[in-house]
Amino acid sequence: MAIFLITFGVGGAMSVVNQTTAFTQVASSRLVAVYLAQEGIEIVRNIRDTNFLKIRKGIGGIDWNAGLTDCAGGCYNFDYRSQTIPDNLNCNGKNYLKFENDFYKCSLAPDSQNLQRKIIIQLESEPYYEVYILKVRVLVSWEERGRTHQVIAQENLYPWW
Repeated sequence: MAIFLITFGVGGAMSVVNQTTAFTQVASSRLVAVYLAQEGIEIVRNIRDTNFLKIRKGIGGIDWNAGLTDCAGGCYNFDYRSQTIPDNLNCNGKNYLKFENDFYKCSLAPDSQNLQRKIIIQLESEPYYEVYILKVRVLVSWEERGRTHQVIAQENLYPWW
């Protein structure tokens, strides 16, 4: 009877340790996904701000949302180096993200997590302010322990004037 209780106790403790380890890994991956979603919004903001600076310098033929209006249906191929979305220069056809040299970069092949970042950018009218806004939605998904997980971030970006 004592051996049964000891075995049952050790087995229960091992189960708790296993569950805690699994939860910690998913929580860590979720944190990375949240940061990647935020980075996606920052990339769009950076492109918009660069457009405003070009307009301010008098460079003609540039609209405030240049390079940002081709992803209403969703784009995967962009990363921190992107100057337009979709980024056909750095990320042409590369729909996954892979951690490489301290950065997440576009990749043709998925790694063990199948990490993907999809961005949806819609140009919408804002009647109250009588301007157009960019509605930016970033979805980061990954696979872990046989399950697909997802984090979503959203922000509205306005013209500066």
